[in-house]
Amino acid sequence: MEATDRIFYGLVGLASLAAIGACTLLGGGSGAAFGLFAVLVLAGSLTCIWERSVVRSAFCLIGTFGGTAGLFLMLGSDFLAMSQILIYVGGILALILFGVMLTPPDLTERKLPRVLAGLVAVGAGVAFVAAKVAATVNWVEAATLAEPQHETEQIGVAFLAYDQYVIAFELAAVVLTVALVAAVYVARRRKIDLQEEGAEG
Repeated sequence: MEATDRIFYGLVGLASLAAIGACTLLGGGSGAAFGLFAVLVLAGSLTCIWERSVVRSAFCLIGTFGGTAGLFLMLGSDFLAMSQILIYVGGILALILFGVMLTPPDLTERKLPRVLAGLVAVGAGVAFVAAKVAATVNWVEAATLAEPQHETEQIGVAFLAYDQYVIAFELAAVVLTVALVAAVYVARRRKIDLQEEGAEG
């Protein structure tokens, strides 16, 4: 492990421990849970950007997706939390790993200026969205909010009912399957086929 990697992971670890400790002191058990999920999202995202290995970057997304699902659970959105796990962790991440396995590695791709430029761009976007949300959202006390209604069963029935969304649901599955097969076909095309197409053009 290089010196820059040690410094980066050391800073991420210290910041994560400090964030979880501060959230625990401020909010008790629920604060600790929020701090843990927030650290999973942020630290997973940062390590995903930083890692040279595409495989390790893909696995860092598990922490990001899992932390997002935990935040949904804390908001009482159990359907969104399970969708996050099933679709993103079980589906999107599997597609990313398939793409990684079909892609030759390039360990020289990551450069510090590029990573810093990406962090600055993402940070500026997050700051802009946060400023817009803070200016437009009507903030209220959590105690005044109504109890969250769990509608997972109704949503599942709606997806499978013939008179509601079952056709759209099945069509989306077919489109995703076709996209996966096409991506594998394009990635596995032989080099000689591409050379022949270039010669014909």
